[in-house]
Amino acid sequence: LCPCLIYGAYVFLPFDAPLLPTVSARLVYTLRCAAFATFPIVLGMIISGISRLCHSALEPFGELQQEVEIHRTYVSQSIHLFILYFFNMAVLATYLPQELLKLIPLLTALFAISRLIFWLSYAISRSFRAFGFSMTFLPLLAMLLWNLYGMFILEPEGLLS
Repeated sequence: LCPCLIYGAYVFLPFDAPLLPTVSARLVYTLRCAAFATFPIVLGMIISGISRLCHSALEPFGELQQEVEIHRTYVSQSIHLFILYFFNMAVLATYLPQELLKLIPLLTALFAISRLIFWLSYAISRSFRAFGFSMTFLPLLAMLLWNLYGMFILEPEGLLS
């Protein structure tokens, strides 16, 4: 489903990436796009804080309820995945040709939407969370494989430069 979503958005959404001739400009562009990917994480932190505050008002020294634990787990996992996603996206931006830089905001949007889907499905039932997780993890895995291909096959001489 992820490749179909990315391809459909790439073909049908009417925007193009700005002209980014240098690596530093590409990294700044990726950093700015990644700021939007933090939205679901910040929203999760807010909801986690509110749920913890509401629960603590009823039982200040009691154990955490499942509702509080769901939000805390979501935020923790999302931060870990965001770090991996961001670093892979930054490396990806250095290897992509100019005409494919449109993928950076599309992958960012996919990450944000996937994390929201994971959160919703995790809150409904823990058995449904695999769909949202796979929509986050599989593009991450594809980026990692492309980055390794780019580093070791396309440009092995520039691996450390």
